[in-house]
Amino acid sequence: MLENYAPILIFLGVAGALGAVLVALGFLFGPRKPDAEKLSAYECGFEAFADSRAQFDVRYYLVAILFIIFDLEIAFLFPWAVALGGIGMAGLLAMGIFLLILVVGFIYEWKKGALEWD
Repeated sequence: MLENYAPILIFLGVAGALGAVLVALGFLFGPRKPDAEKLSAYECGFEAFADSRAQFDVRYYLVAILFIIFDLEIAFLFPWAVALGGIGMAGLLAMGIFLLILVVGFIYEWKKGALEWD
């Protein structure tokens, strides 16, 4: 049974060793020129001015939902388009339902004003 997993374990070992070597080389030979600007806290290009536990505007979450909607759509549409000939009408119906759910999410975003920037 172990011989079935040996190539995977060898691959993981080589990948881990290569990753460790590359990180070590970057640490050893990389430039180290710290200054006040590099060591300062960076928050969207300006200095932090409020408590880090402050609540975010709901539009932040709406934009995140919008990204997920389009990201999922693209991630599922490409394999579906490639396999459309093999999955037939059932696949077409399933993708139609999936896209309908995504359109409902998009309309929700639109009604909440996530697409309007002030």
